[in-house]
Amino acid sequence: MRLTDISKNFSGYRALHKVSIDVFPGEVLCLLGDNGAGKSTAIKVISGFHEPTSGTLEWQGEKIAFKSPRDANELGIATVHQFGGTFPLMSLGRSFFVGLEPTKGWGPFKRIDRKYSNEVVVREMQAMGITRVTDGERLIGSLSGGERQVSAIARAVHFGAKVLILDEPTAALGVKESSHVLRIIMQARQKGIAVILITHNVTHALAVGDHFAVLIHGEKADDFRKGERTREQIIDLMAGGEAMADLEKEIEELTGSSSN
Repeated sequence: MRLTDISKNFSGYRALHKVSIDVFPGEVLCLLGDNGAGKSTAIKVISGFHEPTSGTLEWQGEKIAFKSPRDANELGIATVHQFGGTFPLMSLGRSFFVGLEPTKGWGPFKRIDRKYSNEVVVREMQAMGITRVTDGERLIGSLSGGERQVSAIARAVHFGAKVLILDEPTAALGVKESSHVLRIIMQARQKGIAVILITHNVTHALAVGDHFAVLIHGEKADDFRKGERTREQIIDLMAGGEAMADLEKEIEELTGSSSN
């Protein structure tokens, strides 16, 4: 997928300005930036939620225009939000197939095939390392944050996602759960899925990323491959070099005055 000179304005406010990004199968693109950098707007354009004000989108070399998220979803673009987009009081089986429920019977006797739904979700969750899930009737709300993320990712992969957008998937997770989600991201990459990881956690990005783009105030400030920037360079860029220099100077002054 290719974004070329994408801009998005909201009533005079410029959220994105001429952003160009390439998304490749079997790679993890890390979209980095501080709060308000334009990351959320960018993924909403990619997922069909927003139409760009200007610029072009291409899918496998052909220009496309999304009118709704359904258009993007039909091409295989799936988005998993921070808390997995799940329903706490819904069973795993129902949540996994919501909107795409398998049925059995016919006519007035047609009903959701709960047995099949439950079997599939348990199989898919266990294949991704969540072995303690053994019952598809279990409520989503009983899962940990990391397990909810895995459930949502497993659903997207099961239904043939070609581009998987993950919006801050580790933001509310501990170290152990974050590590598991990062392993799932690498599994998706190995399946040939293009993964777009939106995060402000540079450590997590460097652990799984192949390609990186940094947004600042709606503009692409840098674009590089793995190994071309150090962790410190990326953090400095995201924070704004001048702002970090001013902060370090202020800390030095405070430290000096306190020692005196």
